[in-house]
Amino acid sequence: MRTGQGIMLAVLLVGLAGCGGKKQLPHEGKSVAELERMLDADDPAVQAHGALGLSQHGTEASSAVPRLTELLASSDPVVRQNAAVALGKVGEEARSAVPALVGCLSDSEWTVRRVAALALGEIGPAARDALPALQKLQRDSDKLVSRAAREAILKVDPAAKR
Repeated sequence: MRTGQGIMLAVLLVGLAGCGGKKQLPHEGKSVAELERMLDADDPAVQAHGALGLSQHGTEASSAVPRLTELLASSDPVVRQNAAVALGKVGEEARSAVPALVGCLSDSEWTVRRVAALALGEIGPAARDALPALQKLQRDSDKLVSRAAREAILKVDPAAKR
């Protein structure tokens, strides 16, 4: 019985030692400039974290729009997805990324198509050129993607019928 109690105590102590604090993610607490440097890393995971971090800075990350736009063509779907999220959070100031985001509407990954549509919606009326592609995307086989397209259309063209 003592051996069992000793093992239980050891397991409990190891568990408690791991609860000492929350591990910070690579993008947390970084400035826009630091996150922009992460976009130039060779490691797609670092690029993805950089883009995700930039998404938390909103319009303050507008200086990263050109590099985020380039990352929409990454071979890594998480990088493409996070770059689209960040561009959407920049909003109207990311209007130069509209053509690249329209290209992402036909991505093989449904998550990238969905986030690209949502990003275009966040860019708003400045993404008017994306309307034909968004209208087509309403017929996507994935319900979340088609819903994102409908939501984006209403933000890009507020006069569109619900």
